[in-house]
Amino acid sequence: MATLDRMDIRLRSLHLLEGQRLGQRLFAHVISSKAIAPGRSEGEVNNRIAVMAQEVFGARAGLVERRFVRSGPNTVVAGQWPDRVIGAQDVVVLDFEPLLAPYETAFARTVAVGDGLARRQLIHDLAVMATAAREAFRTDTAITGRALHAEVQAVAAKSDRSLGAWHVGRLTGTAPATHADATKPEAFISPENTRPLRRTLEEGWRAHWVLEIRLVDEYMGHAAVHTELLDLV
Repeated sequence: MATLDRMDIRLRSLHLLEGQRLGQRLFAHVISSKAIAPGRSEGEVNNRIAVMAQEVFGARAGLVERRFVRSGPNTVVAGQWPDRVIGAQDVVVLDFEPLLAPYETAFARTVAVGDGLARRQLIHDLAVMATAAREAFRTDTAITGRALHAEVQAVAAKSDRSLGAWHVGRLTGTAPATHADATKPEAFISPENTRPLRRTLEEGWRAHWVLEIRLVDEYMGHAAVHTELLDLV
């Protein structure tokens, strides 16, 4: 295991926190500017937010050419998705990970367009699950990936929800330009990860985690996503 300078480790944490702060700030800009509106295409909203990102992030803006806005049925499409016009009663997922590439972290939120109670309830339930996950992580210093996944799953069940992915988070910012390896269970907050989330990695870095919860409403045909740092906020 490599031995790293304490200052390097501290700077790495600050680097991730700065990415989180910028993601939050950009999301606030999107909401206050009413960039998301019925009748606009995902591509148009994507381009508006990309311009905001350049203003908020400056030279540190990430891969702005990658799309990060999905709406309605596109929220459940794997891989590439077609452009579509946002409807008057829709859900819109904003996944800022491409923009946060220089910070090696991720931030995503879901917005409900219109006054549809079912869509707003889905987003509310998602936020409740995220809060429960952070609380479980905070109170149990030895919590494993399996245990935290089970906690989130239990909260979802209380709201008659089912998780829309096999994991609820992953490693982030482990070392420059590296990402969680899908072949390693210990890199995800999943039932297969029996290791404590609080640990030092082989590279010598402290493990940092992104909470990534996805809920799918199969009846409505859309999904909601909530992504943010787990252990540094």
